[in-house]
Amino acid sequence: MTARIAEEHTFATHDGEALFYRYWPATGARCRGAVILFHRGHEHSARMAHLVDELDLPEHAFFAWDARGHGRSPGQRGYSPNAATSVRDIQTFVDHIGTIYGIAVEDIAVIAQSVGAVLAATWVHDYAPPVRCLVVASPAFSIKLYVPLAIPGLRLMYRLRGLFFVNSYVKPKLLTHDPERIESYSKDPLITRPIAVNMLLDLHDTAKRVVADAAAIKVPTQLLISGDDWVVRREPQDEFFERLSSTRKERIVLDNFHHDTLGELERGTAVAQIRTFVLREYDAPGAAVSLVEADLRGPFHDEFAKLKQPPASLPMRLYWAMVRGGLRVTSLFSAGVALGFKRGFDSGSALDYVYRNRAEGRFGIGRLIDRNYLDAIGWRGIRQRKVNIEELIAEAIQRLQQAGEPVRIVDIAAGHGRYVLDAIANAARGRSSVENILLRDYSAPNVEAGRALIVEKGFGPIARFEQGDAFDAESLAKLAPQPTLAIVSGLYELFSDNAPIGASLGGLAQSVPAGGYLVYTGQPWHPQLEFIARTLKNHRGEPAWVMRRRSQAELDELVARAGFRKLEQRIDDWGIFTVSLAQRVATQ
Repeated sequence: MTARIAEEHTFATHDGEALFYRYWPATGARCRGAVILFHRGHEHSARMAHLVDELDLPEHAFFAWDARGHGRSPGQRGYSPNAATSVRDIQTFVDHIGTIYGIAVEDIAVIAQSVGAVLAATWVHDYAPPVRCLVVASPAFSIKLYVPLAIPGLRLMYRLRGLFFVNSYVKPKLLTHDPERIESYSKDPLITRPIAVNMLLDLHDTAKRVVADAAAIKVPTQLLISGDDWVVRREPQDEFFERLSSTRKERIVLDNFHHDTLGELERGTAVAQIRTFVLREYDAPGAAVSLVEADLRGPFHDEFAKLKQPPASLPMRLYWAMVRGGLRVTSLFSAGVALGFKRGFDSGSALDYVYRNRAEGRFGIGRLIDRNYLDAIGWRGIRQRKVNIEELIAEAIQRLQQAGEPVRIVDIAAGHGRYVLDAIANAARGRSSVENILLRDYSAPNVEAGRALIVEKGFGPIARFEQGDAFDAESLAKLAPQPTLAIVSGLYELFSDNAPIGASLGGLAQSVPAGGYLVYTGQPWHPQLEFIARTLKNHRGEPAWVMRRRSQAELDELVARAGFRKLEQRIDDWGIFTVSLAQRVATQ
């Protein structure tokens, strides 16, 4: 076998970094797809280059990057702003491969190790790319730090000191039995031994989230576990595997392997397993896992059903009763909490208050309580969602302008309409680039407030606000003038059933012409789901605001079934809220 020679390139990230990567073109008679390799923490792409020839897949192109802050990529060694940035780098890398090399995401297999495996699994969870398959080797879901209370201690030091770096304590001989790899690890000048403490903590939190919510992952997945791993714990790896929704999944335990699974002395065993798994997914792929009925059965249905029931134990019922009582007391002082109880914490009025982000209350202490309320993780996520919505609305407007198409916008559940009007005002060329704006909402108070906001922001000549049902497919199909950009923000997350959402999307698909765009939001995860269900009321007057989580894969499938093709996605740093841009495809 002739060794493949790598080409060396860079690609631009969303924030302007030029990350280095290696590319090995396919050498067979055809190119069936691509394999992307993601290295361990501290390492770089050259450390995985041996796999290109060892896997013996001549009809596949190979790619491997140097992660941000590693190898020949720029940035302070071991530093990334957070895990979400590194995960978005993966999405940008895959987009680059599609644009430059013409390889669709459906034809990509991912092989990742250790920290790279955590990032790859998070990408598959958060962005729901329909990759051919995912291989994770010794994923670092839980690192053995060996120091009691290491994570709480690092959190405290980070709050007190700010950014600092932690050096790897792992000796090369604990990574592999291979003497050549041990020697090369010690001498490699591109090995990145420090890691920024913010990234270490963020990886810890992200890994816990992905393991707990692995049911959201449905792509074929192979997990390789090193049986003699001194670096990471096995239990979270097993939990991850058991929770996967993938109908085709494999767990392989490699006895006597150290942490560097794909660089071990006897790695031929692991490589052979990977090769067989990858080829099967190209030669005889399994049927796609549909999530259209995830509202009727499955882990997210079961979670929702459990939250709808009162707590099983008396102590927990008393606990939540005390929490509800405490919130009622705070509503006497905090303007935000009071508004939530009056209109519903998911109402357009409550969200508009969160967007404005100005603490208000009575007797001084009310403003302190209100500030704490507005700084809750969910509301911080909501404000970041607003930023992401504005970005993708601007992107859609720019795409329409570049295609010479009119910009006619409809938001079918606009609340007060603040975010969409802000987005339009901030978009390229502002109001002059938009022909028509139609805002709709089911709530009469929202319509009234929205009409006043239209006047306040100077959109009167081109915008109107009307009352309408976002789930009335017939009325959506007859929208006039015909919108070229439809927006659905913060709506579908509030309703558990898929049938009305499918009807809503179907109505929009009849209204938005081929080439038009859809901006939609999702909530695949929330750290306060039980707190919300046990203590807060919603805009429909229900005493309990119980939400069924909808994975990004489920939401994207509903959108695709209606006739839209997803183009881009944004997600906040905590993995709570997503915003996606899709394009209406032409019907056959």
